[in-house]
Amino acid sequence: MNAQASSAAPAAGPAPDFLAPVFSQYPLPVVSAEGVWLYTRGGGRVLDLYGGHAVAVLGYGHPLWTGALAAQAHSLSFQSNAVPMEVRARAAQRLIRFSGLDFNSVFFVNSGAEANENALKMAFTITRRTHVAAIEHSFHGRTAAAGAITWGAAAKWYGFPRTPFDVSFIPRRDHAAIAAQVGDHTAAVIVEPVQGVGGAFDLGAPFLQALRARCDEVGALLIFDEVQCGMGRVGQPFAAGLYRVQPDMITTAKALGAGFPCAALLMSPRVSAALKLDALGTTFGGGPMACAVIEAVIEAIESEHLLERVRSVAALIRSRCLVGPVIGHQGAGLLVGLRTNRPAKQIHAALLERGILAGTSADPDILRLLPPYVLEAGHVEILRDALLDIGT
Repeated sequence: MNAQASSAAPAAGPAPDFLAPVFSQYPLPVVSAEGVWLYTRGGGRVLDLYGGHAVAVLGYGHPLWTGALAAQAHSLSFQSNAVPMEVRARAAQRLIRFSGLDFNSVFFVNSGAEANENALKMAFTITRRTHVAAIEHSFHGRTAAAGAITWGAAAKWYGFPRTPFDVSFIPRRDHAAIAAQVGDHTAAVIVEPVQGVGGAFDLGAPFLQALRARCDEVGALLIFDEVQCGMGRVGQPFAAGLYRVQPDMITTAKALGAGFPCAALLMSPRVSAALKLDALGTTFGGGPMACAVIEAVIEAIESEHLLERVRSVAALIRSRCLVGPVIGHQGAGLLVGLRTNRPAKQIHAALLERGILAGTSADPDILRLLPPYVLEAGHVEILRDALLDIGT
């Protein structure tokens, strides 16, 4: 590993480049990338098992992605939603078909937090209620409503003087707590089927099915936040399909654009029936370049059989990488949590010294892997060898 990336400790201090100093950054001066490899200033090469927070699902320089983006930028880089465009309609149709679920409309936006804000707005519009139930250890975004339903935000970074609605949190996999937290005052339950920041924690089909049943019982809407676990990450188009639970809405982003900023809110017929002209709005959401990229991402996943790749490589990681400091695993698909026998930050740093970029999470003992879907068996062996080299 080259000297520039020899430590995983985030850099601190003022930002001489005029960027707001709000992000901890690793000393990893990336200048280019190809496939699953990052290349640093000075000639270093780093295996990317984090994918830019689960974004770079096609790796880097994928010909379908780059070709679609270049062609759309050349023909029409932008027009607003006031102008109908075939590429937008095609992207919506393709996304609905890809989901394999009972949705009949898509609202394109810019980010996962924005998708969650609009999902909550629709839930309040439909129910006229005042309360949302979320899950402990959740992360839904940093905006006013999304931050309000993010576990621990109020104590750490929320910043707003009050939340815009009542919020309570259900303990993970606690079936008995659902009825107490979800009642006639509840507009929606929002849940990440597989939590990302919370430690690649799989909530499981029984718990998700219990949430669905309780929402049906009291008339609340069920929102699946699949910003991180959706678009193939769990080896199925969405975790809702994996667990056979039909939510009223799904929010998704990250993998949706594979590096181009975009997000989507998928809505069931019940929700779509409540839509009215000007009920929702966005300037950049549904722009032609974003929609062209969404089409290309789905085309690559389907034509290159990447869902099968996700399942097989994920199984390989779980079977081959319980070595060295790794004592267990959790999560689903290529949202992998490797449980370590000492703080995951230490393992993260040791891997970076050996030319591998992984991630951590809110669980201090979970090393989080969110690699591109094009990862191969040989790359898993590189990880295994590094973990063996780190030792127990």
